[in-house]
Amino acid sequence: MEAVFSAINTALTVIDDAVWGVPTILLILVGGIFLTCRVRGLQFKQLGRALRYMMKNEKGGSGEVTSFGALCTALSATIGTGNIVGVATAIIAGGPGALFWMWVAALFGMATKYSEGLLAVKFRNWDHKTGHALGGPFYYIEHGMGKNWRWLAKLFAFFGVCVGLFGIGTFTQVNSISTSITSFFDPNKAATVQILGMDYSWATVIGGLLLAVMVALIVIGGLRRIASVAERIIPAMVVIYVGLAIVLILVNLDKVPGAFVEIFASAFGLRAAAGGALGAIIIAMQKGIARGIFSNEAGLGSAPIAAAAAQTKEPVRQGLVSMTGTFLDTIIVCSMTGLALVITGAYIDTDLQGAAVTMAAFSQGLPFLPEVVTNFMIMLCMVLFGFTTILGWDYYSERCLEYLTNGKMKVVKVYRWLYILCVLIGPYMTVAAVWTIADIFNALMAIPNMIALFALSGVVAKETRDYFKRLKAAENDEDKMVAYVNDTADWKSGAPSTGDAA
Repeated sequence: MEAVFSAINTALTVIDDAVWGVPTILLILVGGIFLTCRVRGLQFKQLGRALRYMMKNEKGGSGEVTSFGALCTALSATIGTGNIVGVATAIIAGGPGALFWMWVAALFGMATKYSEGLLAVKFRNWDHKTGHALGGPFYYIEHGMGKNWRWLAKLFAFFGVCVGLFGIGTFTQVNSISTSITSFFDPNKAATVQILGMDYSWATVIGGLLLAVMVALIVIGGLRRIASVAERIIPAMVVIYVGLAIVLILVNLDKVPGAFVEIFASAFGLRAAAGGALGAIIIAMQKGIARGIFSNEAGLGSAPIAAAAAQTKEPVRQGLVSMTGTFLDTIIVCSMTGLALVITGAYIDTDLQGAAVTMAAFSQGLPFLPEVVTNFMIMLCMVLFGFTTILGWDYYSERCLEYLTNGKMKVVKVYRWLYILCVLIGPYMTVAAVWTIADIFNALMAIPNMIALFALSGVVAKETRDYFKRLKAAENDEDKMVAYVNDTADWKSGAPSTGDAA
């Protein structure tokens, strides 16, 4: 059995290196830089406005959930175990410099996420049979680029289902959750049971079963139930985790300058042996960008699926709200994890992997707290982060499947149970395998979406200019600005009135 797993891991690594090679990295980075130029650095100039819009819902907008609810649904999928385990695996494989490349990817990725959110609202459709908004890359590819590109939209939707079922949505989250639960309740695996010829802790088995039951109870309720849960859990878990990380940084304030030196030196290969600098840079870039995309999903095309359901008539406004997701996810949350790992040096311990690395970092960085308290808080954050990501990606993959099957909800309902089944088997996958599978499908999903963003960048630029021109005419008062009406050339979503949407 071990020989089989080893062969599978080797094959997956070969595929991962191919799809996450230099071309894909350049496609995503250059795409973010290109879109930053098209919107004239909007993510830097309008970040303050975007954060205000994030907390203030648009008046009179049409949609299934509030703008903040749509953001929380997106954040439920983006702020997950990638922020804890993903950062750790990136730094272990690529060195501290991987964190720098995560920052670079995020800063330019904010323009990418803005463009995705804008296009999602502009080209969304309403399914009057089911009563929900349908939108995302598959629709802005089909309606924005034209019917001849529908094959690309189908390709994106297919990979989206795969990412949800085999990548970000299930295996990686469940595996990380079960690892953190086992590390806390049964670190020595004293109580085990044999499954498929391998020993697993009872903590892993019980935790996996409880998680599957909780997921089943919520995903069957659809978007509104997912959004309702996300709006309550996301703010609380971010405050808990970031607060804990800030305390760690303040306690170890004298080590912070050295940590930043290490991050920048590693990012540019200054710590590598002679002749190995270029290789070290490429590895740091590859791991940092891959994990960055995994974490904030800028360029992946997932967040616009949630953005399309927002109660808004302004594509630009929702684009700005969507953009804040990347800022919160990577610039804030991932940075906290990365700094904790580099400050304490926990990533150097080769005997640790997954959540155990981050737990060790917080235990070392917060010596005044009992280790059991620190580990419990990290485990709690892991469980909440992973749980909400599982919910968010069920919604994403369902919408992708709905597009693929032309709205056959019976197929979607069957898929929900298949999704729950994947949650059940997730704890028994190896850590290396699940993250490699996730990376592969991430890249395959990102490629069609990035092609569409390049093709529709002119639409993004035009909508942006028009919005801020009208905003300026209204003396920068967004509430006074005349919104798009349903029968104009700029608004073709066919969305029902706010009353109908409710």
